[in-house]
Amino acid sequence: MNEDIRIHSWPCSYYLDSGKQWVSGRLSLTPVGIKFTADKTGELLVDFHLSGISEIKKESSNLIFSSLTILEKSTKHWFSSLQPSRNVVFNVLEHFWREQLLESRGAAAAGGAAPRPSKGKELTGMLAGSQQRLEDTAKVLHHQGEQFDNIMKGLDKIEGDMDVADRLLTELESPSWWPFSSKLWKAPLESKPKEAAAVPDPKTQEGIILRIPVIVTHRTDSNVKPGKLTLFASGLEISDCNSQVIHRFESRDVDDIRVHTPYEISVRQRFIGKPDTSYRLLSAKMPEVIPVLEMQFSKKMQFLEDALGFVGARKSPQVDLGTSIWQAATGLLGGVVQPGSPAGSREGTDNDQVQLQQHEKVSQEEAKELRQILKKLKGLALETEAELERQDEALDSISSSVDRATLTIDKQNRRMKRLT
Repeated sequence: MNEDIRIHSWPCSYYLDSGKQWVSGRLSLTPVGIKFTADKTGELLVDFHLSGISEIKKESSNLIFSSLTILEKSTKHWFSSLQPSRNVVFNVLEHFWREQLLESRGAAAAGGAAPRPSKGKELTGMLAGSQQRLEDTAKVLHHQGEQFDNIMKGLDKIEGDMDVADRLLTELESPSWWPFSSKLWKAPLESKPKEAAAVPDPKTQEGIILRIPVIVTHRTDSNVKPGKLTLFASGLEISDCNSQVIHRFESRDVDDIRVHTPYEISVRQRFIGKPDTSYRLLSAKMPEVIPVLEMQFSKKMQFLEDALGFVGARKSPQVDLGTSIWQAATGLLGGVVQPGSPAGSREGTDNDQVQLQQHEKVSQEEAKELRQILKKLKGLALETEAELERQDEALDSISSSVDRATLTIDKQNRRMKRLT
């Protein structure tokens, strides 16, 4: 991810200690740091890493009102006149600072200042990411399959109801002297309670695909508050820090998802005659969620100008995972099992030497781990392909059932018109 990308910026004033004066400018947040640029001179007065921050506080004194202080190592930076408000800036900065701290601690726990990972470790990480994406896809497809099954059950019930209606119409069309009229009326009425008893079970608790901390803004309100975004196969849910649901969007309710930056999205549901329901969500973990949202709401995703670079940067190394990563994985694994070319080969190009160097960096343990991940990926891919084929057949069956139901309804309408 580009470290120079600007997540957010706010107009404010910065206290320049060397000149003992307040300087107006813009406070900017990047994925890894904080910057302040003066309006008049364009000079960069503040530029430090998020990991160097010791404390972020809301302070005030006799001379400085409604200020925000950031303690960076031994230097205390004062910001005032923050727009739209001090609370908004504080919540956003604190969120990204805490997420940066969590990442730093996780890296430290994993081995402190670890050296650059080997090719095997890098490849393992990429394949593990691909496995997670496939698992997320499988969850979404499984939920869609359940929806198709429910649609099929509904269509079967509709066909049963139309059979009952057909018998009733036949009774109405029969002459008054027909001796079996009472039986035809009673048969469908006696079966009604059984139909009513077969009510589908209530919706069981579904699995969570992803859950991340977010900063929530409702519509165009200036107030923001920390919360959580939970992504299900059937939609998404926004809750506060106490896990109280603020709003839940079912998949069918979402009209569009706008990606403003790699870290900020807005989800909207349109209404006629009343204001839209819209939430703006900002999170340091949003780059992990956007690919899943793109898979689940592909036709409803809109990438705005500031997010287009993120799309290109993300697609270039990752979209071809199905080819480049698989080729690299099988190539590296082959190099471990059969390293290099035969000893008797006369031609050894530079490319062969580079490949040999890469192969030597993959240990037997890494190769074993890669084989296990590849095995899981293959199984997930086969399951996903089978589920897609099943859903294609279900769609064809649903389409045929709808066509039959439409023809039957048209015939019954014409019969009703003749009776009336």
